[in-house]
Amino acid sequence: MSTSSASRPIVALRDLALTYASGAGAVEVLRGLNLSVGGGETVSIVGPSGSGKSSMMMIMAGLERQTGGSVAVDGVDLESLNEDALAEFRRDTIGIVFQDFHLIPTMTALENVAVPLEFAGRGDAFSESRRALEQVGLGHRVTHYPGQLSGGEQQRVALARAVATRPKLLLADEPTGNLDGETGERIMELLFDLGTAAGTTLLLITHDTALAARCRRTVRLNDGQIVDDGFLTEQAGA
Repeated sequence: MSTSSASRPIVALRDLALTYASGAGAVEVLRGLNLSVGGGETVSIVGPSGSGKSSMMMIMAGLERQTGGSVAVDGVDLESLNEDALAEFRRDTIGIVFQDFHLIPTMTALENVAVPLEFAGRGDAFSESRRALEQVGLGHRVTHYPGQLSGGEQQRVALARAVATRPKLLLADEPTGNLDGETGERIMELLFDLGTAAGTTLLLITHDTALAARCRRTVRLNDGQIVDDGFLTEQAGA
C-alpha cells in the first residue's frame, strides 16, 4: 500500500545539522537530528539553554536553512523551495507563536491577525481575523494597537494570528516566557484547545516541566542532539 497523506509525518528531520563558522572554528549547533512527528501530535521540546531547541524550530519553520541533512514538513522538502515559495508554504501550512509576540506596532489587533490571510488573497481575511480574536477572548479589542494591550493580550493576538489560517503545524517557542503564571496558563489552555479543535500538530519549546508534561510526547535535546524521545503512558483503552 502506498503511503497516504494521512499517514505521512507532518515533520520529518533526517540527519539534521547546523554549523556556524566562528573565529574560534566551527560551532556545531545541531548534530545529526532524526525526528518524525505525526499529524495531531502534541510534542514538547525541552533541554538546557543552548541545546539547539530554538534553532531546530527555526529550521522546521523555514526561517533558517540547515547546513546538513533534510527537513520535510507535510511531505515537502523545505530545501527544494526558494525564498518566495518557502514564504508561501509557511503561510499556508505553519503557524508560529514567538515568546516576544512579533506584532506590528502600527497595526490594530485585527490588522495583525489579518496579515497572513491577506497575503493568501483571502477575501474573508478580516471576518476570519475577527473570529480568531473572538476565540481567544479579544473580540472587544480588535481596534486596539499592541501598545494599548497587556502582555497577555498581545500574546493572545499572536496566537490568534498563528491559528487564523488553520495551519497543519503550530510551532510555539516559549510562548508564556514573558507572562505571569495565571496569564500564561490561560494562553496554554487556548493553545491546546485551538490546536485540538483544528487537528493541528503542536510542537512546543518550554522550560516548564509541568507544561511539557501536558504534551503527549517529550523530546529532550542536549548539546545539539536528541537524547530522549518518549511518549507518556496512555490510559488503558485509549
